[in-house]
Amino acid sequence: MAGRERSPRHRPWSVYRANTFDLSSEMMGLTLAGNSQDPDEPVLEFSLACSELVTPALERKPSSFVAVSCTTPPQAFWTKHAQTEIIEGTSNPIFLSSIAFFQDSLITQQTQVKLSVYDVKDRSQGTMYLLGSAMFTVKELLQDKYHRLHLTLRSAENERVGNITIIAWQMEEKKDQRAPLTRTDTVNGRMVLPVDESLTESMGIRAKSASLCKDTLLKAVFGGTISRMYRLPTTDGNHLRVLEQMAESVLSLHIPRQFVKLLLEEDAARVCELEELGELSPCWENLRRQIITQYQTIILTYQETLSDLHEYKGPSFKSSTLKAERKLEFVPTNLHLQRIRVQGESGYDRTYDVVTIGAPAAHHQGFKGSGLRKLIQKFEETKKHAFEDEGAGESRPQSMVYQSQDVARAKEIISHINTLKTQVSYYTERLSRAAKERSANALERTLAILTDKTRQLVTICDNKLLASAIQALSAARPEFIASKASPSAPDTERVVLRNDQGSPQAKWSGKGNRASMNVDWHEEEWDKVWLNVDKSLECVIRCVDRLLTRERLQSDSSEDVFLSDQQPNTSKRDGSPGVEGSSPGEWSDALYPLLTTLNECVAMMSDKAKKSMVFVLMQDCAPTIGMSLTLQYRRDVVFCQTLTAVICGFVTKLRNCLCEEGFLRQLHIIGLLVQFEGLLSTYGEELAMLEDMSTGIMDLRNVTFKVTQATSSFGPDMLPVITGNRDGFNVRVPLPGNMFDVLPREIQNGMLLRVQPVLFNIGINEQQTLAEKFGDTSLQDIVNMESLARLNSYYDQFKEVLPEDCLPRSRSQNCVPELLKFLSQNINTRKSKNVDILWQAAEVCRRLNGVRVTSCKSAKDRTAMSVTLEQCMILQQEHCLAPQVFTQALDCMRSEGCRRENTMKNVGSRKYAFNSLQLKAFPKQYRPPEGTFGKVET
Repeated sequence: MAGRERSPRHRPWSVYRANTFDLSSEMMGLTLAGNSQDPDEPVLEFSLACSELVTPALERKPSSFVAVSCTTPPQAFWTKHAQTEIIEGTSNPIFLSSIAFFQDSLITQQTQVKLSVYDVKDRSQGTMYLLGSAMFTVKELLQDKYHRLHLTLRSAENERVGNITIIAWQMEEKKDQRAPLTRTDTVNGRMVLPVDESLTESMGIRAKSASLCKDTLLKAVFGGTISRMYRLPTTDGNHLRVLEQMAESVLSLHIPRQFVKLLLEEDAARVCELEELGELSPCWENLRRQIITQYQTIILTYQETLSDLHEYKGPSFKSSTLKAERKLEFVPTNLHLQRIRVQGESGYDRTYDVVTIGAPAAHHQGFKGSGLRKLIQKFEETKKHAFEDEGAGESRPQSMVYQSQDVARAKEIISHINTLKTQVSYYTERLSRAAKERSANALERTLAILTDKTRQLVTICDNKLLASAIQALSAARPEFIASKASPSAPDTERVVLRNDQGSPQAKWSGKGNRASMNVDWHEEEWDKVWLNVDKSLECVIRCVDRLLTRERLQSDSSEDVFLSDQQPNTSKRDGSPGVEGSSPGEWSDALYPLLTTLNECVAMMSDKAKKSMVFVLMQDCAPTIGMSLTLQYRRDVVFCQTLTAVICGFVTKLRNCLCEEGFLRQLHIIGLLVQFEGLLSTYGEELAMLEDMSTGIMDLRNVTFKVTQATSSFGPDMLPVITGNRDGFNVRVPLPGNMFDVLPREIQNGMLLRVQPVLFNIGINEQQTLAEKFGDTSLQDIVNMESLARLNSYYDQFKEVLPEDCLPRSRSQNCVPELLKFLSQNINTRKSKNVDILWQAAEVCRRLNGVRVTSCKSAKDRTAMSVTLEQCMILQQEHCLAPQVFTQALDCMRSEGCRRENTMKNVGSRKYAFNSLQLKAFPKQYRPPEGTFGKVET
């Protein structure tokens, strides 16, 4: 026995160096080169296996687990550090969860470790007793030639009750010859590979994964990382090293703070636009006051929310118990990054991430039988009837009825006008500066841009919607009747284009002074306004052409300067000055009045066009303004939660795939696929949550990403920045310089990266049973069908423009088209709780380089079942996890993994909030092991 234990074949894998304490020569000899500062890597990791366990009742085999405690002198008490999963019905348990000490453990070689083996009599009740224990020091484990200890377990009465083997794992060792299998074991009647034999294989692993705790970008975004280690056997007798991690994100608060600020600015700007409409007739003025009052009320709500978000000093995630808290309603519930990092003996290193989030929904506002989908439908119907009923009272003005596309177009025109007006002003200033500097190249180049921007603006303003809106706004002025009575009244002020002495000039005429912009707009024909802009631009172009032509002529005749000096009385017939007579300010003097006039014409046209479009929006929202703002607020709350989750997913996906050219090409050519997995039932409140969630996810189509270079590696400078408004938000993601440099030129140049969101939902709990028997599952069917169409469309786009080698490699037997076919068949088949839909959708997402997001009501219990199942399925499909231990590994992750700690973070209990009756309605793959669930206040 001893010889077998000390055999070189059983050399362990990994003992890591920590930077938190001094390592002796023995420990330093086991250090993994280049990885000593990685907080993701444990300082010490060992696996445990027991043999010959004896129970008082000889006819019963124990169901055992090992609790690990430690103490470091001079500390005089024991601290529980970790425990293994429970393995039932065997005297020779081999534990899959390894015991890892990370840098924050602060262990030394003098640290004592106590292993206490318990026999669990009833997992549901938690009744157990101590079988026996053993102790060792870290120094003893490290000084052993093969870093392996075989200890005797002794009971409280000092009787021998079995043995326990401790195997420390060492990295970067050459693979030794594998030991022959010498024994097998059974767990609940299943054959289990002899883990303690092959666990001792070494596997040369090079760290290729971006560390959550070390990477410059990821550690700025994520924190509070919880880690668990597993050693899992594969079908070929080797082993996988699996690091499971769960981290919260500072973006949970950082994004809502920015988002609410943008909403506040947008609504405040809308009020300013309404105020700047000018004087209106009494009926229209009364309507405007009502709308402004409603906006001011909602603005106060946003201000209060923003203040609450900035005053919040709690953890960087919102627990499930606070999901209905008003002050935090924009903050996503229980948002975490769930990660597994898989390393194999061949040296590969793979990372799989899932963002977990409580259902994005307006929990504080409640549901009362309906969510956003029904509320939007009711709003559209109410709005339609409101316009039909309008005009019944004399005090209410008659509005024009605009189609939804007209309203969208009005918003688009306002946005374009704001942008282009600013750009025209900027480039006129640039042109003026180029004229002062007499830079012909800069003058020519800037004029081309100015011409393009101005003509774009003129094109925007030359449309029928604007013309009709201008007439409507004119009709709403108090002086409308008076102006109709005297239609021949002269204009008080207008722009007149003249040609003085062969030089085109634009001048003001009329009673008002030049700076005045107050014109009787209703007497002005709209086409003259934008034609004046066009003509004033032509004046600028002709002037620049004349100046550049003269400059070229003077340059060509520079060789005749000497002759000119000999004949000083000679002058040019056209009277233009020679080279030596050119005034330094000549170009600037010639252009300044023309540029000023252009700016003023553009301002007049933009002002008139923008006001008319604001008036369109005012007419459109007037009948239902209160309902509209209430609905918009709910939509904002839901969208903010989904947006935060997607930004987290984008950051991790970009960082993980930074060196994958195929993914980066896919990203900038067809955009990022984001797949939400929902586990909500279609019954009661969760049906309304699904309505909220599906709407918020579809609103993500208005989001684009832009990758920028960070100004520094300081944490706050690495956080995403949001810009835009409800018509479209852009998220700027800063990367450190060394990461930014590896991006394709298109992304470096600021190309906007689109988002393609899809949602697949399958209810799995007892409420879904009620929905299927007595309720309605149509919403789930519709959501899944809509997302299938979008997913097929995304893959079709991919096939058209990208090769298959852009996609990650997979061991799966099914290609993407086959998976999409199976997914379609399942969605179109009536089957109770068809979780195959979730599995196939998740696999398609991973195969298409997508971001995965999983959600249930609180992202705590059903989500835990889903992500742990997905982890084990990935290990089996992609990494050859031995099928004999699939269930054991799944139970191990659910009982001792990171998601158990998630329940503790949320509700203060390490139990999933299920009961036995509920779980009978769950698909069996989603049921946790006994002893891990119970009644919990959620």
